[in-house]
Amino acid sequence: MRVLVTGGAGFIGSHVVDRLLAGGHRVNIVDNLSTGRAALVAAAATLDVFDIRSPRLDTLFSSIRPEAIVHVAAQASVARSVADPLFDASVNVLGTIALLAVCQRWGVGRVVYTSTGGAAYGDTHVLPTPEDHPTNAASPYGISKVAAERYLECWNGLTGMSTLTLRLANVYGPRQNPLGEAGVIAIFAHRLLRGETCVINGNGRQTRDYVYIADVADAVARALDRLEARGVANIGTGVETSVNELYARLAHGAGVSSPATHAPAKPGEQRRSVLDPTRAKMLLGWTPATSLDEGLERTLAAFKTELGA
Repeated sequence: MRVLVTGGAGFIGSHVVDRLLAGGHRVNIVDNLSTGRAALVAAAATLDVFDIRSPRLDTLFSSIRPEAIVHVAAQASVARSVADPLFDASVNVLGTIALLAVCQRWGVGRVVYTSTGGAAYGDTHVLPTPEDHPTNAASPYGISKVAAERYLECWNGLTGMSTLTLRLANVYGPRQNPLGEAGVIAIFAHRLLRGETCVINGNGRQTRDYVYIADVADAVARALDRLEARGVANIGTGVETSVNELYARLAHGAGVSSPATHAPAKPGEQRRSVLDPTRAKMLLGWTPATSLDEGLERTLAAFKTELGA
């Protein structure tokens, strides 16, 4: 199948590309490289560098005629979404609409969209949180991602295009940027291996659902092949881990005995987040295959290689 992956030069997108190539798909990538890196793109994939809001998207579709789309490209910084909500909506909402319009024009049959779990649901008393729980996004980023989900559902109803949204838990693994605001595992791993002190915001008892990147890529690959799977599916482990526990595991793996320091809690930070992956198992036959300890070991090994440690 000819598949176009938006944001395919980024952390999540590049792993998705590798998984699709391994599955025998022909893969094209659109990425403006604002956060992605051309070095992450597999040699067997074709990269076009431009923004998904560009008119060049229509020209590319006319040339390659993709049969399916994996839409990963996004403005993914919560802080930037708060500082510049217009830009956030322009990329995440208008960019998605532009993509869907081109898909409709060229008869694309399948669109798989990667959305956010924690930022979509917000704080909830139903844990693990299922897909039918009301969304309560507390940031422009979360709102824009949920709005894009609604557009996919709208296109599904208006055009018959098969669309599926995957709400991802906290994704981690090799290639994640350790210098950004997101990705606490990458940040901690990078600092621990460099002998630097890690900082935990608040008391560290806040929890997240950490899902390994290879498992996420597997979920996307399965989603492409199941046109009957539509709507929304959580991609997570159903297991919550506190930041304190996460630091202890990573420090042990890195051979570091010193404790982390604590800084004031971030205003409005979500206290608990864990996703119910039952629907993904039902729709896609997907379950997470990588334990947290195994995933952390692989991630530390990858960072050691990058740092030459």
